[in-house]
Amino acid sequence: MAEKAPKVEKEPGRIKQLWQVYKLTAKSDKNFVLAGALGFLAPLAIGVIAIVLFFRDSALTVFLWSITTLLFSFLSALTVLSRRAEKAAFMRISGQPGAVAAVLGSTLKRGYSTSEMPVAVDPKSSDAVYRAVGKAGVVLIAEGNSARVRQLIEDEKRKVSRAIPGVTIPVVWVNQDPSSTPLHALTKTIYKLKKALNRTEISVVNKRLTGLGLNIPIPKGIDPNRIRPGRRM
Repeated sequence: MAEKAPKVEKEPGRIKQLWQVYKLTAKSDKNFVLAGALGFLAPLAIGVIAIVLFFRDSALTVFLWSITTLLFSFLSALTVLSRRAEKAAFMRISGQPGAVAAVLGSTLKRGYSTSEMPVAVDPKSSDAVYRAVGKAGVVLIAEGNSARVRQLIEDEKRKVSRAIPGVTIPVVWVNQDPSSTPLHALTKTIYKLKKALNRTEISVVNKRLTGLGLNIPIPKGIDPNRIRPGRRM
C-alpha cells in the first residue's frame, strides 16, 4: 500500500500575517495602537477643517475631498504602523550576530551598495565589520563590542585606504553602548552622513573594492598553502 504523501503546510494568508505582525509589535511597543490612531485622526481632522472652511459650498467638492481625506488618513495610519512594526522587529534582533546584515539588506537602498556578508569577522566573539559604499564614501559598520571590534575596523580602514587613497571612511558603531547607533536607526544614520562622493566616483570605488578579499578566517584544519583550484570540466 502506497504511503500517503506528507501534508504541506500552507503559508498563512495576508490577513493572518498582518494579525501576527500586529500581535508581536503590540507586545513590544505599548504605544503601537495609539500611534496608528493618531496617524489616522490627525490628517482626518485637517481634511474636515479644510472642507468646512473652504469647500462646503459644493456638494461634489465636499464628496471628493471627503474620499481623498479618508484615503490619505488610512495611508498615513498604515505608514506609521509599518514604521513602528519595523522598528520593533529590529529591536527584537538587536545584539544578535548578523543583525546589521538584516538591516542593510532590507532597508539601505537609495544610492548605496552593500553585501549581507561581513568584510571582517572575529571568529571567537562573532564581532563583525560590514561595508556600504555610497555618497558618504566607504562606510564601515561595526557590529559588536567597541573594544573588541576596533582592531578589525582599523585593519579594514588601512585596506580600503591602500586600495583607494584619500577616500572618506566614516565608521558607524552598532552595539549595546549608550553612545552607539541603535540598530533601528542604522539606515537613517548612514543617510545623514555628509556627502563625499558623486555617482561616477561611487562606481569607481565599487569597482576597486570588488578586488579586495574578505578578512574572514579560514576554518581550522585547512592549510591555505595547499589549496588548489578545482579542475575545469
